[in-house]
Amino acid sequence: MYKLDDIAKDIIMDIYNSSFEVEIKEDNSPVTIADKTADQAIRNYLAPLFPTYHFLTEEGVDNKERLNAEFVWIVDPLDGTKDFIHRDNEFTICIALSRHGKIVVGVIIAPVTGRVYYATENGGAYERLSDGTNIKLQVNNKTSNITIAASRYHKKASETDYIKRNSDLITNIVTLGSTLKAIAIASGEIEMFYRTGRGTKEWDVAAADIIVTEAGGLFLKPDLTKIIYNKEDVHNHDGYIIVNRKENIRL
Repeated sequence: MYKLDDIAKDIIMDIYNSSFEVEIKEDNSPVTIADKTADQAIRNYLAPLFPTYHFLTEEGVDNKERLNAEFVWIVDPLDGTKDFIHRDNEFTICIALSRHGKIVVGVIIAPVTGRVYYATENGGAYERLSDGTNIKLQVNNKTSNITIAASRYHKKASETDYIKRNSDLITNIVTLGSTLKAIAIASGEIEMFYRTGRGTKEWDVAAADIIVTEAGGLFLKPDLTKIIYNKEDVHNHDGYIIVNRKENIRL
C-alpha cells in the first residue's frame, strides 16, 4: 500500500517544485494550495481506516463533536508555510493522535529530505531511514554551553531577551524552520527552543511533543505543565519550552 507519508510528501513536493499562489487567511497567516491539498489527502487516507476517530486539522473545518471523542487526529499538513513559500526547504508535515487529551502517536515528515520521525506513547522515538531501518532518537545530557534554536520568521523580542539573560548557559544559536527545531533537540543535536506567547496552535506542537518526550526530553508550557490537547480553544496562549534536561529550564 502506498504509505500516508509518501502521499503527503509527494503532494507537497509537486507543488513546491511548481509555481503557486499564496493566500492570506483571516488570522493574517499565509496558506497555499499545498496546505489545503495535503490536509484533504491526509483526512481521506485516515478516515476510512479509523471511522470513529475525529479530526482537528489546520485547514479543515473544526467540528466540535471532536471534544467528546476518545481519539482525535491532530494534523498540520504543512508546518512552516513561510519556509515553504521562501523555498528554504525547512518545512514539515505533522500528524498526531490524541487520546483523552494526550498525544499517543506522532509523525513528522520532512518532504525535502524524505526523512520520517515518529514516536508512540511508551514506545520511544525513532527516525525511519529510506531502507526501512530505524534509528532511536535520544536527547543529549548537556547542561552547559548549550545551543538554542531560533525561528527564522517568528522570532520575538521576548525570546531574544531570554537568550541574553541566560548567556552563561546558552552560548550558541541556530536558526531552524518548523518542527525541525524539535527534531534537532530529540536527535541530540541541540538542547533548547523557547517560544513565548500566543501564536501557535495544537497542530503546530502535537507531533513534536511526543517525539521529544519519548526521546527523553521535556515539552512543557511556561508553567512547567504538559499541554492538554483536543481543547475547544486550540491556541497555545503562553507559548512553550522544549529542552533536553530540566536543569536547563530558567523561566
